[in-house]
Amino acid sequence: MKNVFTFLLIITLSTSSLFAQVIVGTDPENKNVVLEEFTGIHCVYCPQGHVIAQSIQNSHPDDVVLINIHQGSYANPYAGEPDFRTQWGDAIAGQSGLVGYPAGTVNRHLFPGMSQGSGTAMSRGSWTSASNQTLALPSYFNVGLIATVVTSTRQLVVEVEVYYTDDSPYSENYLNVAILQNNILGPQTGGNMGNNYNHMHMLRHLLTGQWGVEITETTEGSLYSETFLYEIPEDYTGVDVILANLDIVAFVSETHQEIISGNSAGDITYVESNDYDAALASVTIPQTACTGELIPLVTLKNYGAINLTSLEFVYSVNGGDDMTYSWTGNLAQNETEMVMLPVLEYVPTDNNTVNLRSELPNGFPDQLPQNDSFNQDVQGSIDFPENCTFMILVSSNPEDVTWSIVGENGETIAEGGPYSDPGFFINPFSFPETGCYELTVNDASGEGLSGGLYTIADENGDRIWTGTSFTYMAKAELAHGIIVDIDKIITTNDFTINPNPITNTANIEFNLSENADVNIAVFNILGKNVVNLYKGEMRSGSHSIQLNASDLNSGVYFVKIQMNNDVVVKKIMITK
Repeated sequence: MKNVFTFLLIITLSTSSLFAQVIVGTDPENKNVVLEEFTGIHCVYCPQGHVIAQSIQNSHPDDVVLINIHQGSYANPYAGEPDFRTQWGDAIAGQSGLVGYPAGTVNRHLFPGMSQGSGTAMSRGSWTSASNQTLALPSYFNVGLIATVVTSTRQLVVEVEVYYTDDSPYSENYLNVAILQNNILGPQTGGNMGNNYNHMHMLRHLLTGQWGVEITETTEGSLYSETFLYEIPEDYTGVDVILANLDIVAFVSETHQEIISGNSAGDITYVESNDYDAALASVTIPQTACTGELIPLVTLKNYGAINLTSLEFVYSVNGGDDMTYSWTGNLAQNETEMVMLPVLEYVPTDNNTVNLRSELPNGFPDQLPQNDSFNQDVQGSIDFPENCTFMILVSSNPEDVTWSIVGENGETIAEGGPYSDPGFFINPFSFPETGCYELTVNDASGEGLSGGLYTIADENGDRIWTGTSFTYMAKAELAHGIIVDIDKIITTNDFTINPNPITNTANIEFNLSENADVNIAVFNILGKNVVNLYKGEMRSGSHSIQLNASDLNSGVYFVKIQMNNDVVVKKIMITK
């Protein structure tokens, strides 16, 4: 059932009663099944897989989540056919070890004797047995979620809770939230429906990225609660997104591989429109700080049907006194404006918590308060040496990417872009004097380098700092000759590549101070990924990975190691 509330009904309900619901239960439950089916429109036997998966869900309607992932050669569209693939599918399939289609994983778990090859992927005849085994096992947490869509502005609000009824064997778990769509008509070989096959449970987007967001409190009695906001596009890869056909699901994994349980939001609440709905579409503040001056840059968006003419911004750092700024203007529905808030002075420390909210659009309570708040931790800046190198990997839209490092007096000491081609760009620079400098990285496309990276190394090429993800703009304050009280958390020590230069092979050696998800890859000077060396979880301690360079041409390359959110980049030379 789809619930559609008119504005007259909304106005009779308080905001708290509309959204403040008990989402998750606290009594121990068994696992729910999360069946990820790898499929494609040119796969003859995939419709049989769809039927089997649907029958499993029909037998356990409240305990089974189906996710159909169009991926692989059978999913490649011919000329004039729709493209149902996503950017997420290949990586998910890649860790399953599938060798044929349709393939499916049940909770990404390895069931001995059922694998297609040696991984978690199984042929369709094994899905029912694997699902029944999973449903009989206890889960150490429960997942609950509710979803709301404002149809006039295509805003999606997903509220998720995870309650731990027992301890997790891992100190971190990963929450994944997916947007699925049903009733998509399109071609399907073997479906006996021509171009009118009814595709169900199709993965369209992952709100939490490729592998989810971390849950760091995983002991009995812990409650994780988060709200995810997303503006649903009109289409993905040219395939229309019909709001009435969406399904929102969430699942939690121990690693990228082992899913413990998941759930569906069930009936989505559809709201036609709100009169008063102002949103913080984006907020740009420094990722690291040393000046003691906070100047938030806010993209304000009016989702309300009534023109937005006034608003209050309230912001603070480290629980200090609130600063209030009264904005006035005139924004029609779906219009945006960049607002630079007045300076808020504070004392920067090793970790600074910034809280920002908007309230009282046109003097009325905001009818969708979930998009009114922003919270971020800002670390203090390390003390950078005099001579450094700024490195940026631009994967796409190079003409939209620019960056600069500016001193306290406004002088530019280094800058780059726009670029004509993708690539890995290395830019040595020097801090001319003691002070706090500001790094700004811009991507006019709003794609945040499209999976690229930006990092600062010392003159020996050792990484000092790496920036975080962003959309249109990222900022960081860089200290030179200034000491900010920082508790530095070291996740790698003595990262070496020997020999370097490399003729045939080399050993990449490093230490992990804690368990981490590790991704090791080699890029050429143009920023192209040429070798994937390792992807998966590693235990703490010493590790050695061999790099075989026999298939690589002579030249300069870069080894990128990502450990959770920490990134290290090393330059290597290959000689033949």
